[in-house]
Amino acid sequence: MKIPLFPLDLVLFPGVPLPLHIFEPRYREMAAECMAANAAFGIVRAHPEGLAVIGCTARIVRVLNRYPDGRSDILIQGIDRFEIEQLIDAGEGARSFLQAEVDILPDTEECASRSAREECVALHFEALHLLGTSDASMQFDLDRPVAYLIAASMPADLDFRQRLLVERSDSARTETLLRYYREILPNLRRSQQVSQRASTNGHIM
Repeated sequence: MKIPLFPLDLVLFPGVPLPLHIFEPRYREMAAECMAANAAFGIVRAHPEGLAVIGCTARIVRVLNRYPDGRSDILIQGIDRFEIEQLIDAGEGARSFLQAEVDILPDTEECASRSAREECVALHFEALHLLGTSDASMQFDLDRPVAYLIAASMPADLDFRQRLLVERSDSARTETLLRYYREILPNLRRSQQVSQRASTNGHIM
């Protein structure tokens, strides 16, 4: 199917909300058309080497703010992963924005077990706590897949997030997350212990 593309330096995941500031005229046009038709567009990561092949479709949930100069703040939500089959130049068909022929990529294997989801959520919250970025309002339904929601708020670079988006199953994504947290948490724990010891220097406990 053909969809508009919105290249950004970020990775969007299915089921995850994301606020966007729309200011370029071509993307104002794209957003207006998608809202009028209740149509999806594609968020795909842009990097110096070009566009990622795998992205995520999104729909506009609501308009948060409109500005007198035509800019707007919108809230979108990720829907499905897709793979770009062919790019369509912005000039073709009198379009000001990039479009592409894409294939939707459903998951191909089983979901992660509940025990794996529970461990992943526990390690995620521990990492955020040790980094001082925990959010008490963050909640997960452990009866449903949690990997995408964790990936959206985890302390990781865009390359790793893109790798998670490319994974073809919830079980694979959850296992990748578990390996990541098992690798970084020992260092985070040691750093906290060092900080705690340093804060007591010169004091009688």
